[in-house]
Amino acid sequence: MYCGTDIIEVSRIKEAIEKSDKFKYKIFTEKEIQDIDKMSNDTKYQRYAGKFAAKESVYKAISKLLIDNGMTIEFKDIEIENVYDLKRRPKVNILVNEVKKIIDIYNIDISISHVKENAIAMCVVSIK
Repeated sequence: MYCGTDIIEVSRIKEAIEKSDKFKYKIFTEKEIQDIDKMSNDTKYQRYAGKFAAKESVYKAISKLLIDNGMTIEFKDIEIENVYDLKRRPKVNILVNEVKKIIDIYNIDISISHVKENAIAMCVVSIK
């Protein structure tokens, strides 16, 4: 089992996005951007911060597996998808096929929370 956690100030993400759209397009996938930009400004930056923290926590959780296999990934290689089922839990999509093959024997569970000032995420990776 592997775990990772991250916390980020919403204001840091907001400032980075408002300073330059390059940050947003370097970190987030098109699907994530489209999903978040539909939101009102009140929660939009909290959601960006939450997804950022989620990506960091996933990376921290799988980093040993990546290092052991001589691999690395970028922020955009991890996609956090909103799944609107009964559980209402976000889903982690790994977008690099070589990494997917290594991660395929694991369950990746992610939890994200955010308030006005901070966003936090925790990821647990366990064998299926």
